[in-house]
Amino acid sequence: MTKTKPTPTEQVTQHIAKLSSEIQPVVEYIRQVILSVDSEIAEHIKWNSPAFYYSGSMKAFDAKEYKRDILVMHLRNNKIMCVLPTGMTIQKNTVLLEGNYSDGRRMISFTNLEDVKQKEQQLKKTIKEWLSLVEK
Repeated sequence: MTKTKPTPTEQVTQHIAKLSSEIQPVVEYIRQVILSVDSEIAEHIKWNSPAFYYSGSMKAFDAKEYKRDILVMHLRNNKIMCVLPTGMTIQKNTVLLEGNYSDGRRMISFTNLEDVKQKEQQLKKTIKEWLSLVEK
């Protein structure tokens, strides 16, 4: 019997399952919030972390511009930092966005599940604005 490679979604599920019991439910909750925003948001593992991207049609672009990438989780020491590689393009829903990096990225920090739930609506608005800026 040939062993098949897990799908990107299965890889994300497996990755989350390996996290500490403290951070696992927080990461899963963020995952579900992000995926609930739009049916054209997909997930995979990128840079050894759960990552979310726009899966629909887009104008051609240089892959190094990361225009398809919405958010990559950066999980270190039970802290969750969500990196938006092109977060500087978001101008309206900036309440959650931290940092002013020259490469255009912005961050969102979460400390625990309660923090995520308090920021959930702003996170959804931020992702919706990002999606509205996609060059289709």
